[in-house]
Amino acid sequence: MIYPKIPLAQTVIELFKAKGIKHIVISPGSRNAPLTIGFTNNPFFTCYSIVDERSAGFFALGIAQQLKMPTAVVCTSGSALVNYYPAVTEAYFSNIPLVVLSADRPKHLIGIGDGQTINQKNIFENHILYSVNLKLDIKDENNIPENEDLPMLKNLEGKLERFLGLQKDIQTHNEEEINEALNFTLLKKGPVHINIPFDEPLYETVEKLRVNPKAKKPVQKPKVIEEYVLNECLEDWNSAVKKMILVGANYPNEIEQKWLNELAEDDSVIVFTESTSNIHNDSFFPSIDQIIEPLTEEEKKALQPEILLTFGGLIVSKKIKTILRKFQPKYHWHIDEKMANDTFFCLRNHIEVSPNQFFATFLPKITHYVKSNYFATWDAIKKQRLKKHEEYLKTAPFSDLKVFEMLFNNIPDNYILQMGNSSAIRYSQLFKLNKSLEVFCNRGTSGIDGCTSTAIGCAVVNSKPTTLITGDLSFLYDSNALWNNYIPNNFRIIVINNQGGGIFRILPGNKNTDNFETFFETTHKLDARHLCRMYGITYKSVLKEKPLEYYLKEFFEPGDRPKLLEIFTPREINDEVLLQYFEYLK
Repeated sequence: MIYPKIPLAQTVIELFKAKGIKHIVISPGSRNAPLTIGFTNNPFFTCYSIVDERSAGFFALGIAQQLKMPTAVVCTSGSALVNYYPAVTEAYFSNIPLVVLSADRPKHLIGIGDGQTINQKNIFENHILYSVNLKLDIKDENNIPENEDLPMLKNLEGKLERFLGLQKDIQTHNEEEINEALNFTLLKKGPVHINIPFDEPLYETVEKLRVNPKAKKPVQKPKVIEEYVLNECLEDWNSAVKKMILVGANYPNEIEQKWLNELAEDDSVIVFTESTSNIHNDSFFPSIDQIIEPLTEEEKKALQPEILLTFGGLIVSKKIKTILRKFQPKYHWHIDEKMANDTFFCLRNHIEVSPNQFFATFLPKITHYVKSNYFATWDAIKKQRLKKHEEYLKTAPFSDLKVFEMLFNNIPDNYILQMGNSSAIRYSQLFKLNKSLEVFCNRGTSGIDGCTSTAIGCAVVNSKPTTLITGDLSFLYDSNALWNNYIPNNFRIIVINNQGGGIFRILPGNKNTDNFETFFETTHKLDARHLCRMYGITYKSVLKEKPLEYYLKEFFEPGDRPKLLEIFTPREINDEVLLQYFEYLK
């Protein structure tokens, strides 16, 4: 087998293999050549070549999201590394295991005006679980050029023995730091950064390893709920007549259904879910904004729970956050092994176990169900809203809202649905989605910058077909995602093109001015046709309801290329249709 000659590169690659980190996304460069040579010549690894580092970061994020295992990105030195930052922040706030491997100049070449060199050490400092700067050798650590001797060795006998001893200390340091970084991402599920200095020559290879690094297994300490916390929660729960469970983003089938069903039987409990919650029960409330947007202040007050229990990732609905910040629960408990956000400014307990472990410990100890009309009251409102929802959509004109209804009625069973940010994910919140769909969205930072790249990464490693629903600005912003040789033929993209940032028409503001259209809505006349032609994607566009209805029937049929459907909607009435929808629900 061919290995890079540099021992540091060999060490990194061998420890990745020992940890089972298989998927490596490489962006081209010279300084990272030792890593590229090592990963691509080892059959254990699955390597991908993605030129644009920003897209590569999100592509790797999509892979890691689906496999729930660390995925690595590899880049050269300089500004290449900074392009990973959006994906790193998303991984940080979405708890996705991403490993950034950046090649760097040797220490003695940094800060002297050498080309393609920036300060790479701790560059992701505020958005990283663990960051390490590896060491090249003794001379480099002391900023000594290759052709000079170490001062400490000039007058010592046994120079070679002394030098090898010091170099061994550096090897030990590097192995420990790599192990620590990889164990962090394996256990804590988030991004880590390993910065690796390499000196020239960079392309030399050998046929035998010069190192034998030892992998250290990550140690997971078992967590339990402290007895006094459990008893306090049980006491409060058993006496409360209004309990709300608000569920953020979850992986499909992550929560055992028996616990969900048990919660659904309690008349004092209402369970609000979102599109990305990926949990289902007919008694739950899946369309939060549909229920709460039309509420009067008195009704919002009536919704106020005594206990709010949250689990899962970040919440999409701004409306529920606004209500619960104004009408705060007496107790807010968040269930999560890693962290708890005080989203509603009233966090009482962070219970540091998984939701399954919490429910398995907690629910069997509940002594009785309190009499309450909390569920019955809001279930009646839910049914009323659904009736109004269906009535309105029967007569609604062709618009964003109508298009989303048609899409969700036509997406086949057992698809993975990747939602773009901004309007796309918010419209999805208004519909009860097919239970067989698995829904994902980059809600860690809620940015539009990598939605397409993430969806492609997801599609590459999942046997189920993936569909991305996104807006025009999100799609155009991440158009380099299509510069990718790995897109499967069953991948589908649906672009809702309302000629700009349609969400800004929904938000408060002066909508009908040149300033608004130029600097907020950013109106345009672009489409995806030429991008699809360039990248070999089957393209179709529609502007009206009947053609869309017809084309959706064949859009998901197998084909020999990926497909993109671009749906043009009327920019100036989309917001009116949505606002009238909420008015009608009242």
